[in-house]
Amino acid sequence: MDLSCFKAYDLRGRVPDQLNPPLAEKIGRAYVEITGAKKVIVGYDIRLSSPEIAEALSSGLMAAGADVYDIGLCGTEQVYFATSHYGMDGGIMVTASHNPKDHNGMKMVGPESRPISSDNGLNDIRDRVREPFFDAPEQGRYETLEVMAAYTDHLLGYIDASSLKPMTIVCNAGNGGAGLVIDELEQHLPFEFIKVHHQPDGHFPNGVPNPILPENRTATADAVIEHGAAMGIAWDGDYDRCFFFDETGRFIEGYYIVGLLADQFLRKTGGGKVIHDPRLTWNTQDLVEAAGGEAIESKTGHAFIKQRMRDEDAVYGGEMSAHHYFRDFAYCDSGMIPWLLIAERLCQSGQTLSSLIDARIKAYPASGEINRTISDPAKVLAAMEALYSPGAKNVSYVDGLSVEFDNWRFNLRMSNTEPVVRLNVEARADKALMEKKTEELLAEMERLNRA
Repeated sequence: MDLSCFKAYDLRGRVPDQLNPPLAEKIGRAYVEITGAKKVIVGYDIRLSSPEIAEALSSGLMAAGADVYDIGLCGTEQVYFATSHYGMDGGIMVTASHNPKDHNGMKMVGPESRPISSDNGLNDIRDRVREPFFDAPEQGRYETLEVMAAYTDHLLGYIDASSLKPMTIVCNAGNGGAGLVIDELEQHLPFEFIKVHHQPDGHFPNGVPNPILPENRTATADAVIEHGAAMGIAWDGDYDRCFFFDETGRFIEGYYIVGLLADQFLRKTGGGKVIHDPRLTWNTQDLVEAAGGEAIESKTGHAFIKQRMRDEDAVYGGEMSAHHYFRDFAYCDSGMIPWLLIAERLCQSGQTLSSLIDARIKAYPASGEINRTISDPAKVLAAMEALYSPGAKNVSYVDGLSVEFDNWRFNLRMSNTEPVVRLNVEARADKALMEKKTEELLAEMERLNRA
């Protein structure tokens, strides 16, 4: 049996050879046996194979004795929301996020929407799938559950509606599921939405929704300029990540959004802890401290960030990869809460998004993440540490290698899945220094790779 769709954090694979309804049915049975769940939320994304896979998954869950609450076509965060909001034992979202259109997958959570990954049950589910199954003495029940109203009410609770002013916003759902939520929220907000690639369509007529790819940004940027919008937002297919464009159509690096959201959130809470990843840190730390909060580094990845947020009771967590986590959202990531908070900030401050961001880019210019294919990543990382750590102010290993000097720092980490090293560099108010050091680091990596 091909179980290569089981990954570190979720399931993803090609349909039908790596994931198909018969396998989905077994996964449902295994999920119940391993977790002991009796009440499970099931939702699915806009992919053409999703309804059939979700139906087979539900059959397996019920055959193993669990009641299924089907929330239908939705985003990953609605499964998170419904699982925690209704006190369910777990939830499964059928989605392959931004993978190619012939792929599908699943994201699984337990009680309180705690992630199920390879170190806390996902591997056990995979191993159980290989064994024979027998029906539970009592089959589970099936019912549909309407969550959109409760979910949108919850989203609107993050902002002060009385402070909002009319504003034009471009939103690009990428033919994923985000448009359905925008249509609901629109009724409660004074904004005019310019809707791009708005209709859910699993054929992906405009390409797979993944705004991190530069070629997928043009439609949003062009619409912002054409309509004189205050900002643009684009999502991936299951809208657990959102990406921002300022009023000039410029794509904004996720790093600067983390700082802006931390600042906006801490203004509301009057302090608290903020979790961030170690790739780029200074801008976030500066803004969090200024807003009376405490910034805490965590290893990159949603399972690590969510656990650290629970441990610290953090109000917000952000990764530069456009994942944003909220304590009151069961410590889960949402692609809807961030843009609501930033729209609120624009209305309250009267500033443009570019003016809010430009000051931060000037204070902490950053390279953005640069990937390099390296034949022996571990060897190169060790050599880079030997080269740069002797004169460093601080060296840390929270995630890969972080080396800090007075006026610049870098993080170098290996990919979990491919022979790639990821580099991020930032400086203090000195773009030329940042660019010089980035070139220097890349040249050293290339030299070491050839050695």
